[in-house]
Amino acid sequence: MKMKQKLIAGAIALSAFAGFSVPAVHAADVAASVGASNMYYWRGMDLLGGAALTADVNVSGNGFVAGIWTSSGDAANGTEYDLYAGYSGSAGDFTYGVSVISYIYPTVGEDAETGLGPVKPGEYVEIVPSIGYGPFKVTYYDAVVADHPPLADEDYSYVTAELNFEKFAIKYGQHMSDEGAIDGFSHIDLTYKFNEKLSFTLGQTIDDADGFASDEANFVVNLSLPIL
Repeated sequence: MKMKQKLIAGAIALSAFAGFSVPAVHAADVAASVGASNMYYWRGMDLLGGAALTADVNVSGNGFVAGIWTSSGDAANGTEYDLYAGYSGSAGDFTYGVSVISYIYPTVGEDAETGLGPVKPGEYVEIVPSIGYGPFKVTYYDAVVADHPPLADEDYSYVTAELNFEKFAIKYGQHMSDEGAIDGFSHIDLTYKFNEKLSFTLGQTIDDADGFASDEANFVVNLSLPIL
């Protein structure tokens, strides 16, 4: 459920007195949710090997959105929370958007070579533009700041192409990097949306020549419950 407040009583009175109209001004929408999944499924890979818990709070209005997302984390980097802000809109059947995401890992241990501790806000940042037409959408994730080991690859990017329908979705994703085995790793996800709260995803590796991830299919059960 979203909360909405109207802050226009004084403006209406003033406009009536002055003889001109003032557009209605609405407070931003605030939404929050908690979620659970049988794994931390990230871009074609199971990062945790066990159940994951998530929570999200965001504020939105007039196409803009900003918020925080947190997770119980993954096996390598531990607890995670992300700060994000973005804008999205549409023109007829065309949709477009861009967002900025800062990934933070407050429990990462100290790096032996650099002495760096936890990943702080602004030390790993992606810019995420997207464009779509009807049910088709392409999204590009570009690492623009990667100042912290083990997240130190500014050449890394990830792209998805997806078709979204009322109950079903199909998504192709590919990793690109000049460093490491993740370059060229690709996968495909098939999702069934049982309702707005429960979904099931079958993810399968397509190309993994360097053995970066398991070739076995991942079956993901995701539950999301709105609390605001």
